Amino acid sequence: MQRFFRSIILTGVITGCQYAYAQNAWIRINQLGYTPYGTKVAVWCSKDKLLFKQWFLLDASTHKVVLTVKAGKSMGTYGPFKETLRLNFSSYKKPGRYYLKAGDVVSPDFEIGPDVYKGAADFCLYYMRQQRNKFNPVTKDSCHTRDGFTLYGPMPDSSFIDVSGGWHDATDYLQYVTTSANATFHLLAAYRDFPNVFGDGHQANGLEGANKVPDILDEARWGLDWLLKMHPRADWMFNQVADDRDHIGMRMPGMDSQYGRGYERPVYFVSGAPQIRGKLMNNTTGTSSTAGKFSSAFSLGSQIFSSHAPSFAQTLREKSLTAFAFGLRKPGNTQTASVAAPYIYAEDNWMDDMELAGAMLGETRLAELQGTTGTDYAFALAKKEPLTPWLGADTASHYQWYPFINVGHFELIKKLSDHRRDTVAAYYKEGIERVWNKARKNAFFRGVPFIWCSNNLTTSFAIQCYWYRKSTGDNQFEELEQANFDWLFGCNPWGTSMVYGLPAWGDTPKDPHASFLQIGHFPVNGGIVDGPVYGSIFQSLLGLKLTHPDEYAGFQSELAVYHDDSGDYSTNEPTMDGTASLIYLLAAKESGATRPLIRSSKKKL
Repeated sequence: MQRFFRSIILTGVITGCQYAYAQNAWIRINQLGYTPYGTKVAVWCSKDKLLFKQWFLLDASTHKVVLTVKAGKSMGTYGPFKETLRLNFSSYKKPGRYYLKAGDVVSPDFEIGPDVYKGAADFCLYYMRQQRNKFNPVTKDSCHTRDGFTLYGPMPDSSFIDVSGGWHDATDYLQYVTTSANATFHLLAAYRDFPNVFGDGHQANGLEGANKVPDILDEARWGLDWLLKMHPRADWMFNQVADDRDHIGMRMPGMDSQYGRGYERPVYFVSGAPQIRGKLMNNTTGTSSTAGKFSSAFSLGSQIFSSHAPSFAQTLREKSLTAFAFGLRKPGNTQTASVAAPYIYAEDNWMDDMELAGAMLGETRLAELQGTTGTDYAFALAKKEPLTPWLGADTASHYQWYPFINVGHFELIKKLSDHRRDTVAAYYKEGIERVWNKARKNAFFRGVPFIWCSNNLTTSFAIQCYWYRKSTGDNQFEELEQANFDWLFGCNPWGTSMVYGLPAWGDTPKDPHASFLQIGHFPVNGGIVDGPVYGSIFQSLLGLKLTHPDEYAGFQSELAVYHDDSGDYSTNEPTMDGTASLIYLLAAKESGATRPLIRSSKKKL
């Protein structure tokens, strides 16, 4: 972990854009490095023609060539580039520091080694702690302790209910069950699947100091405790705290008195009916999407905490059942509410959430389903929504299909042992193939659309590829999986990592749209920013103004733009749920870094 935490005091030494106006070709790499047995690919990109016939891997200390590779055929244009080429050096496995040379262009130095991802997942937990509401261990102060007053519920409007705690969603201080429950599930799953990755350097309240509990579990417990407050009884469930009136400008947390009731903020009930969306109403159709996320987080929490916190685990087990029943009340999706503007999390699906909830309940026979097991119910929903709809699409509304992949498929695959297992695995494969049909046409293997939070989609898609590979032993999409991971850490047109401070020695965001950094001057270590958007999206956004000259101007295009600028809330704002998903992905990468992959007999890409 120490290797990454240096970002608090260091600035990046690799500047992917420093030659933007002095050269016409670049080599983009994964700045974290590459594992000896994993896929190792960089991308050469140029505004001129391909003029070399060979490229080279060189030892960074001796400058001797250790691998020579024939250039092959260019993959053509992409974004601002006229020519692009994938540089695959996976055959070279010796640990060390290296760089690539193609024509007159050299890459930054990078490492090949079994520990290149070590500590990265733990490092990103810093951002999760920073997003804590109620007591914040970064500011060492409390905030939003008077939340909040109820709306749309069966109780009188403006009734007080204590829902303090949880995480702020992003630079704004809204809180959504949608993102928080998904984040909590990913943190719990990261510990369940990779328990040896995480350390113990912080107490339960987030302050420094070991407490004999891995930090990942302390953070997941913080999320679970808030979710319990948001589902306080079997017939009560709340969806969000605060609304878009939050967007009055950057400030440190707790300075929120714009809701008309002092420092209390509104708490929106899961009514299953449309709620306010600016001058209109949102398209809520039911209770299932939110309730399913509650239930699955509670189920996994009950499993993980059963050994050392049995009373807490029992509470979670009971809540998983009441939340599941709440989701059956009115099958449909719950969208978020807004008051001043039409911008919301416009989630349109729910079967994936209830599939995950059913899969986590497993062989439990549920009275609400006439004795059908959770597994059987989950499989029935999997058949109805086999693919997450954005996979292979060019666009989608903001958070329209959330979570960005069907987490339930992975959990269901683990529960099944008959022909249904292969059926669900095939759903994952079909979704991956839809993305691959687009990705195979460009050198970055980019098949994820450039919509808002594209980095979150990229992270999730890499996880889907990983889950498919782990579930089936089919490695044919391994290079596509790695390409999406590499994209996040510098193998992209801008040559920058999309995670603040990771790696410490790299080109990473320095001016994100983050109040903690801009107002409080606290680093937002480990936070993954939204990521590039289509040029057309960027040009249509209101109230967006860059604060300094664009150092990536030479790499922008109508295809996609990214700005390391606090004025760009569309591409450079860190998000809590994206970071939680990234923690799972980084844990998977660290856990598998030292083991050779078992190759399947199926054809590689």
